[in-house]
Amino acid sequence: MSGNELTAPPQPAPAYRFRWMLPSAVASELDPDRATGRRPRRTVRDWIVDFLCFLVAVFFGMLAAEALTKDPNTPQALANLDQVVGALACGAVWLRRRWTVGLAVAMMPIGFLATTSGGAGLIALFTLAVHRPFRYVAWIGGATMAQMPLFFWVRPDPDLPYTGAVGFTVLLGLTVIGWGMFVRSHRQLLMSLRDRARRAETEAELRAEQAQRLAREAIAREMHDVLAHRLTLLSVHAGALEFRPDAPQAEIGRAAGVIRESAHEALQDLREIIGVLRAPDGDESGRPQPTLAALDALVAESREAGAKVHLDNQVTDPGSVPASVGRTAYRIAQEGLTNARKHAPGAEVNVQVTGGPGDGLTVSVRNPAPPGDVPPVPGSGQGLIGLTERATLAGGRIEHGPEGDGGFQVRAWLPWPS
Repeated sequence: MSGNELTAPPQPAPAYRFRWMLPSAVASELDPDRATGRRPRRTVRDWIVDFLCFLVAVFFGMLAAEALTKDPNTPQALANLDQVVGALACGAVWLRRRWTVGLAVAMMPIGFLATTSGGAGLIALFTLAVHRPFRYVAWIGGATMAQMPLFFWVRPDPDLPYTGAVGFTVLLGLTVIGWGMFVRSHRQLLMSLRDRARRAETEAELRAEQAQRLAREAIAREMHDVLAHRLTLLSVHAGALEFRPDAPQAEIGRAAGVIRESAHEALQDLREIIGVLRAPDGDESGRPQPTLAALDALVAESREAGAKVHLDNQVTDPGSVPASVGRTAYRIAQEGLTNARKHAPGAEVNVQVTGGPGDGLTVSVRNPAPPGDVPPVPGSGQGLIGLTERATLAGGRIEHGPEGDGGFQVRAWLPWPS
C-alpha cells in the first residue's frame, strides 16, 4: 500500500442507503430528521399544511365537544376534562413533524380517554403513514384500530349503534392511513424520478469529460507519432552538419533540403492537429491519415535521410487492409524507425510486414546493436507506451525489448478480419 493510500482522506458515504430501496436523497426528503440527525426547518408550505391540519383537528374536536354537551349521561366534570385534553391534543398537532412516532403512540391512550382528541389522532396517523415506513404504520395503526371496540363498549355513542360506531371509526382510520400511504408512495415516485434525473445529468457530464479526455489522449498520441518522426530527421541531419562542416557541398545541400522538407511537414502536421482541435464536431478536414499503402513512402523518406532500412512487405495488396489496422501498422513502423535512428544510428533496420485476412497483420521492426557508443536520449519509452495503447485499442498486441545480440525489436500483431 502506497503512502497516498495511507494518508487518503475518508471516502464519502455511499450515494444509496437502503431504506425502502430508495436513494438517500429521496429518503432524506421523506424523513429529513432521521436522515440528517437534526430538526428540519419548516417552509412556508409546511406552515400552511400544519395550520390546516390543526384546523381539521379542532373541527373534529368541536364536533365531539358538542356531542358531549348534549349527552345527559356524561358528567359535566368529565366533559370539561375531555375538552381540556382534546385542546392539548390539538395543540400537539404542531409537533407532528418532530415527534411523528411519539405523537402517534401518545394519541392511543389520549384518544381512549378523550373523544375530542379524535381529530388529532387521525392527523397523527396520517403523518405517521406519510413520513414513516409501513412497519410503524402496521403496529401503531393496528393497535389504534384494535382499541376501538373497547372504547365504544366503555363509552358508547349516543347516536350510533355499537357495531355502526366501531365500523365507521375503523373505516375512517383505515381511510386516513391509506391516504397517507398513497401520499408517501406518490412522493417516493416523484423524488425517485427527480433523483434519477440528477444522476443522469451527472453521468452525462462524466461521459462528456471522459470523451474529452480520450480525445486529448488520442491527439497527444498522434502528435507524438507524427512529430517525433519529423523532428528526429531534423536532429539527425542537423547533427551531421554540425559534426561535418567540411562535407561536400552536394551532401550539405541534400541535408539542408531534408531539414527544410521535414520542418515543413512537421509544421503542416501540427497545423492539422490544431485544426482538429478548433474544428466543430464531425469536421474531418485535413489530409487523409496514412495507411499501410504509405509504408513504402515512409521507408523511402528514411532512406533519403541517410538511414539504412530494409523493407520486407509480404502483403500483396496493402489497400485491402482495413483503414484502422493499416493506420496502426504504419504508426508502429514509423515509431520503430524513429527509435532506431535515435538509439542505433548507423545500424541497418529491418521492417517486415506479413499476414492476410483472417490471420491478422504482423509488423516487425528490428535493428542490431549500434556500431558505436550512443548517448542516452532523455524521455525514452513514451512512444512505446503510445504504441501499446494503439495496439490494444485496435484489438491486437505488441511486444518490444532488447535482444541477446544487443539489438532491439518491436513486434506487433493486429487483427485482420476475413
